[in-house]
Amino acid sequence: MTLPRRSFVEASGLALAAMALPRRAFGIGRPDADPIRIGVIGCGGRGSGAVRDAVAASDNVFITALGDLFPDRLAKSREGFAKTATENPRFAAAYQVTEDRCFTGFDAVTQVLATDCDLVILATPPAFRAEHLQAAIRAGKHVFAEKPVAVDVATALQAIEAADMAKAKGLAIVAGTQRRHDPRYQETIRRIHDGAIGDVVTGQVYWNQGGLWSYPRLPEWSDTEFQLRNWLYYTWASGDHIVEQHVHNIDVANWVMGGHPVRALAMGGRQTRTDPLYGHIFDHFTVEYEYADGRRVMSMCRQQAGTASKVGEAFQGTRGRSNGYDTIEGPNAWKHERLTGMSPYVEEHRALVKSIRDGAPLNEGRQIVESNLTAILGREAAYTGQALTWDELLASKLSILPTTMAFGPLLTPAVPTPGETTLDRTFNEGW
Repeated sequence: MTLPRRSFVEASGLALAAMALPRRAFGIGRPDADPIRIGVIGCGGRGSGAVRDAVAASDNVFITALGDLFPDRLAKSREGFAKTATENPRFAAAYQVTEDRCFTGFDAVTQVLATDCDLVILATPPAFRAEHLQAAIRAGKHVFAEKPVAVDVATALQAIEAADMAKAKGLAIVAGTQRRHDPRYQETIRRIHDGAIGDVVTGQVYWNQGGLWSYPRLPEWSDTEFQLRNWLYYTWASGDHIVEQHVHNIDVANWVMGGHPVRALAMGGRQTRTDPLYGHIFDHFTVEYEYADGRRVMSMCRQQAGTASKVGEAFQGTRGRSNGYDTIEGPNAWKHERLTGMSPYVEEHRALVKSIRDGAPLNEGRQIVESNLTAILGREAAYTGQALTWDELLASKLSILPTTMAFGPLLTPAVPTPGETTLDRTFNEGW
């Protein structure tokens, strides 16, 4: 089966989904006694983790539908949920998925949206996130969307449209940037904005770590299935690790600096993950981001086995410095008290549900897109070897998703070559 990229979320089932509007929608609010039903689209490790976090976060929420492209992934997720239910009575009461509400294939998103769920968790590979986000909002669902929500300019603009549609409909969008819901980050950055370290002059953000998982190819897998099973290693599917992972730290930089950068100069490459098993992405990036007032933030990320790990942020001001997380150094020295039993992964779901029940739905759509585009700007500066501006990126025709999605042949674009790779490219050009 071959479907145009937009068609598998615009199929006939979407018309039914559009009628499944959440009760008490459009900002009216919902009493605590009014149950919130959650559907899940993407049942891998992050999707399954988000289910457990959502149940732990709020009372009277129920998991009612599951969807995944691959039947074996869905089955594995259900086995894990069944085990959790035997160990956790609260989860057992909240997990109400029946066989007829489990869906697989490219149209699983349409089928989940056609159920009576009020909220959906979007945790498929990032390539599908913007399209699924639009479909969910059209169907009248509140959304928890894992980051990132875009892999190129085209999908970023699609996500912005969805965010604006959600605002008009009174629907919530919370992104998986859990630092935004961590009280330690919240209080520390509030103090930075209040002048605790003086005027912020510069900053550094890091996500340096070892390697990640991969799945060797099985004989029965098509090119498409192999790439989707190993989506981390294909820019069209993940955005590359600067976008898929390092966006967390880049989001903190934008939060502290009060906006997005206007220019990026970068370098990166592929030194250790050179086997075709690892697709065509880079394994390291370094980016200098310049903001509108001339301040700069240095960004560094890598995924290389056997290397030193460093994940975090640092900001320097005219009267001190901070890690952005829990510490202020200088004349206004301060340390956040240690928190026990708090998980920002749970807090983001608690905030989402509370906003729905309060009738003041959170909408982090444009916020995550801005940080997402910042990461894409850095990636493209490294891929092309050019100093790129924010305006040049947005004016480009960058659209790197395959035009059709089917189980069958699918090329692997060449490894980007600085000085040769161009900004205005499409997937089928092979870069």
